[in-house]
Amino acid sequence: MKPYTVSIDINKPRAEVVELFDSSENIFYWQPGLQSFEHISGEPGQVGARSLLVYQNGKMRIELIETITKVDLPDEFNGTYEWNKSSNTLENRFIDIDGHTTRWESTCAYNFGSLPEKLMGVLVPWVFRKQNMGFLKNFKAFCEQGWDVRVKGPVK
Repeated sequence: MKPYTVSIDINKPRAEVVELFDSSENIFYWQPGLQSFEHISGEPGQVGARSLLVYQNGKMRIELIETITKVDLPDEFNGTYEWNKSSNTLENRFIDIDGHTTRWESTCAYNFGSLPEKLMGVLVPWVFRKQNMGFLKNFKAFCEQGWDVRVKGPVK
């Protein structure tokens, strides 16, 4: 599947956006279905650090291994995410628009290992872009309004 980029403008200064993004506790507020985030190895938040992320989507349980590949905050944070024999890379850039607005650009590339995933990547690539864009929209709502996807309301 060809890499793609999605972006969203967040009505908060870049320093505040990056601080909220760079917290492993906050990820639960804006990533639906995330059940756990467990540090496995390396220095947390630094290049080479690995973590296990467990998602529950209906009856489907998904376990991903995140490996941080670049940390150059407040500008950029990149990682790879592996599951079964598949992986994807995410390159996240945070751009200061005017001192009060931040653009989050996320470039994603998938490397599918199974035939069903390869077929999905060819036949319905928009599904992956839509999911990625959903994460950006959830994060924007969390930053701007304190929205928590778990309770579909404000963070308590």
